[in-house]
Amino acid sequence: MHGTPALPAGFPNFPYVVPDAAKGGRVTVGSSASFDNLNPMIVRGEPVQGMREFVIESLMARSQDEPFTLYGLIAESIDVPDDRGRATFRLDPRAKFSDGHPITAADVLFSFEVLRDKGRPNYRTYYKKVAKAEALSDHEVRFVFADGSDRELPLILGLMPVLPSHAMRADKFEETTLTPLIGSGPYRIAAVDPGRSITYRLNPDYWARDLPVNRGRFNFDEIRFDYYREGSTLFEAFKTDAIDVRNEDDPAIWAKGYDFPAARDGRVVREEMPIGLPAGMTGLVFNTRRPVFADPRVRQALIHLFNFEWVNKSFFHGLYKRTQSYFERSMLSSSGRPADERERALLAPFADAVLPEIMDGTWRAPESDGTPHNRTNARRAYEMLEAAGYDMQSGRMIETATGKQLAFEVLASNSGQERLLGAYIGDLAKIGIAARVRVVDSAQYQARLKDYDFDMIQFTWPSSLSPGNEQLFRWSSRVAGDPGSYNYAGVTNPAADAMIGAMLAARGNDEFVSAVRALDRVLLSGHYVIPLFHPPAQWIASWMRLAHPATTPLSGFNLDTWWVRPPN
Repeated sequence: MHGTPALPAGFPNFPYVVPDAAKGGRVTVGSSASFDNLNPMIVRGEPVQGMREFVIESLMARSQDEPFTLYGLIAESIDVPDDRGRATFRLDPRAKFSDGHPITAADVLFSFEVLRDKGRPNYRTYYKKVAKAEALSDHEVRFVFADGSDRELPLILGLMPVLPSHAMRADKFEETTLTPLIGSGPYRIAAVDPGRSITYRLNPDYWARDLPVNRGRFNFDEIRFDYYREGSTLFEAFKTDAIDVRNEDDPAIWAKGYDFPAARDGRVVREEMPIGLPAGMTGLVFNTRRPVFADPRVRQALIHLFNFEWVNKSFFHGLYKRTQSYFERSMLSSSGRPADERERALLAPFADAVLPEIMDGTWRAPESDGTPHNRTNARRAYEMLEAAGYDMQSGRMIETATGKQLAFEVLASNSGQERLLGAYIGDLAKIGIAARVRVVDSAQYQARLKDYDFDMIQFTWPSSLSPGNEQLFRWSSRVAGDPGSYNYAGVTNPAADAMIGAMLAARGNDEFVSAVRALDRVLLSGHYVIPLFHPPAQWIASWMRLAHPATTPLSGFNLDTWWVRPPN
């Protein structure tokens, strides 16, 4: 995306793999919730895990150890001029789908068109920027862009999933399916138990197994995902050896839950793996489409009422860190940094878009004294609500214009969220705010998210060191009304739109970093979420029979580089 690739032409393998790793065996991974759809590229249904990683390939392969660099896979070469106004992909003539059909330009064009017209909103948003797509030959495809304002587009197209035109119908693409899809990737679907499990089996005739981007990867003969409705059941499955590896997301379990025989005697190994990616943003998301959250002063007051210091100490053993930025834990974060001249120039047309304390880098999420009371922040929140037209009447926070109590619902997908949310709701009740948690099953939860049918949710937007077009799908005014986007907060902010545009048009790294930080400042100033927390590293637990490379890439834990230890 910026600069030159880290690896030279003819590189033998990625630096974070073991090229001669043992092959064979099976790994079972646990997953929460359920699934009812094998096509992850559409809005409908709840998609299964693993399809894009193991079955459906992209034109190019992304390095997990660089911010955003692609290397040849289905496309053996790419031709892009300096202005990035077009991209020409030449396909590897050896590339084929798992049923033996060769991959041609017709498949690439079919994939582009069906995703542009019927795919998830992110595909539709990205691919509509292409003015012309044409096959120059059976193995060469050219995309011409509407303008040169988005320098990420050649890479976005390089990550386009390539679908078999002979085995898919465009008119049925938007429908959910449990029929195994055909791809060109290293694995094929071997078994599906709807909502409960899916098994991928290595394709012995996989066409690209000896390419540099694949050496040392895809070492298991089988990969199975087992689904569990509750997190507690999933952890018990790991403890009893039904699950092989676990990316722990509960600090309480990490701190106290691994006191069982296999962990004590070394059959289960715990590791804190470094990760070089930004932490992203995990937060309680305000749906600003709802009148209750339309006033930013109300949102700001509710941010002050979240007692992170007490929650972290009481529930999470102090293991979490407070998130202060949408690009936390990276040089892209605006936290603690005053805006530079480039940022100020970008933000100049939007005089009120950034708060002064966020512009000068001094803003921090509200801090408490670590006790349950949070009195100082509660007083500040009360003042903000008064300014927004609320008044305490008979122990209830009442909007004076309507006579209605300040009340809302937090939608949750599992009971594991209830402890955190319950503590927050208890603090809200102290100043007369009526909030409640509603836990629904995973299918209903996903359906309500798709249609933005909620007041508040807990959600995580992950981040990379090269944020780009996915930011449109999260914060753009254009997608705020489209079902299925990740703009759950309902952001319609011209300043955010402009900063995303500047980020996508940046030609150099300094321009890019300034644009991302400016976007960060706009989002923080909008009070769209209550920033929560993030772990300092990845917490990985696995049974001793599994092994992994000594080198961890920037992206952290990467299952496709692991293997089963051969017997002694």
